[in-house]
Amino acid sequence: MAQRIEDYALLSDCHTAALVGKDGSIDWLCLPRYDSDSAFAALLGTNQHGRWLLAPAGEATLTHREYLGHTFILWSTWTTPTGEVEITEFMSQGNRRADVVRRIRGIRGTVTMAQEVSIRFGYATATPWIRQVRDEDDPRLIAVAGPDSIVLRGPRMAPSDMLHRGEFDVSAGETVDVSLTWYPSHRQAPPPVNIDDELAETTVWWETWASTISYDGPHYEQVLRSLLVLRALTHEDTGGIVAAATTSLPEEFGGTRNWDYRYVWLRDASLTLEVLLDHGFDVEAMNWRGWLLRAIAGDPNDVQIMYGLSGERYLPERVLPQLPGYEGSAPVRVGNGAVDQYQADVIGEVMVALQRAREAGVTETEYSWSLQRALLKFIQRNWRRKDQGIWEIRAVPQHFTHSRVMLWAALDRGIMGIDNHGLPGPRDAWVELRDRIREEIDEKGVHPEHGGFVQHYGSLETDASLLVLPQVGFCRHDDPRMLATVAHMERTLVRDGLLLRYNTEQGVDGLPPGEHPFLACSFWLVEQYAHTGRLGDAHALMDRLVSFATDLGLISEEYDVGTGRQVGNTPQALSHLALVRAADALAAHERA
Repeated sequence: MAQRIEDYALLSDCHTAALVGKDGSIDWLCLPRYDSDSAFAALLGTNQHGRWLLAPAGEATLTHREYLGHTFILWSTWTTPTGEVEITEFMSQGNRRADVVRRIRGIRGTVTMAQEVSIRFGYATATPWIRQVRDEDDPRLIAVAGPDSIVLRGPRMAPSDMLHRGEFDVSAGETVDVSLTWYPSHRQAPPPVNIDDELAETTVWWETWASTISYDGPHYEQVLRSLLVLRALTHEDTGGIVAAATTSLPEEFGGTRNWDYRYVWLRDASLTLEVLLDHGFDVEAMNWRGWLLRAIAGDPNDVQIMYGLSGERYLPERVLPQLPGYEGSAPVRVGNGAVDQYQADVIGEVMVALQRAREAGVTETEYSWSLQRALLKFIQRNWRRKDQGIWEIRAVPQHFTHSRVMLWAALDRGIMGIDNHGLPGPRDAWVELRDRIREEIDEKGVHPEHGGFVQHYGSLETDASLLVLPQVGFCRHDDPRMLATVAHMERTLVRDGLLLRYNTEQGVDGLPPGEHPFLACSFWLVEQYAHTGRLGDAHALMDRLVSFATDLGLISEEYDVGTGRQVGNTPQALSHLALVRAADALAAHERA
């Protein structure tokens, strides 16, 4: 049975990620990329769907776990009646292979360790052929099925009922290493690596990156960990930034709102880019812009809201009936049907991020500005279209106010490119359309009674995405319309002190009602409070939100206040970047 979402630690090599539970079981691992098929999928089913358990046999207590410094090297201490061991686990950052390393060191007495491995490639559809290689210098277990192979090195295990088990003793002062390496099945198994060297190189890699973080404000360690999470979700080779490391962790336990987040949303990636730029990461900006140019190259009419890690366009949503889902939350989905949606706000987020990159000194390339002009030309032709909005509704398209504002923001950033950076373009036409959209929003996007902004034209409901309006400069945080909007949110969308995205009972999204507070929205509210002088409310809400992070500083998509549990895919890039933005807002007001 899977652990609670908050019980999992993330291991990352910036290509893929493993989730390790407090019970010592790796229950989720896709190889070799975040969006590859899983080899371990017990997170979405049972142990029979693939996992790798390594923990003391019998009675044992996990007494401590933490990341070593500013890395994703997990260090855990286990105590048993016979002794104590520490386990160091990491994904190697020092080579170009997909390696998971687990090092056990005896601290006191002698501890019997248990290991159990069930490898299930292809989202638990392929049980591999496994053979033991009794090489005295390199004993290993090799699993092969279809295109995938894994070599597992360490103490010998024996087959038992479609899996492998084994036990071994570790005494004080002894060290035992276990490693797993993925490789294409048409190639030979790669040779073993020097674990000491890999651990040292991985430590240096993460600590070097973290040492360049620029931040001085409240919740310092949590902000650093959130920035590290954003880096961990950024693919080292392509520059693509995935929205989360998992698929189908439910927005409500037992519910059907289970989506695959292991892809690159233009929106989330753009917002991540802005946060990284604010903290000094220009190289990541260059890499992401390169990814963007490759992914959306071609006809702007073909631009999608999301892509694969290398810019893949074909991401059809399908159900995996072989996986019963996290705590029975079905269906389990891979791919995402939102790939075919029109979401008008996406180009706005992209243009805002690219303007921010220009301000940070990232120069335009031969093609980057022409691409942006093509995106704005697309807006000129399509600005009247209704869309599915930021929350990817699966019902009738609307003129969502947030989307309309992001069209305004896209044109506004294009004009800034001309005015502030000397770039060529049809300035007068962009100004005319930008101002026309603003007039329309002022007329149709405001509630006729309380004067706040509404979710979409013709609606009387509000929406947490409206908190983004002052973030992109459409209005001031203390604009009377924004203050009225916030008041309306506090009356209608706050549940147990946290902010919902919107009222799911109204049926606007075409899905069964019911979800938990979306954490990014509450972080946006912290930012809004900070900018309007409600510092007491801002700090109180921020402190509470940060308390929802795991002992390792990880945050998922939503939070169930009633049960005190994290909900949804994890770790969620949007939650972590919104946390950093909120902390930056508080830090700015402290300095002021």
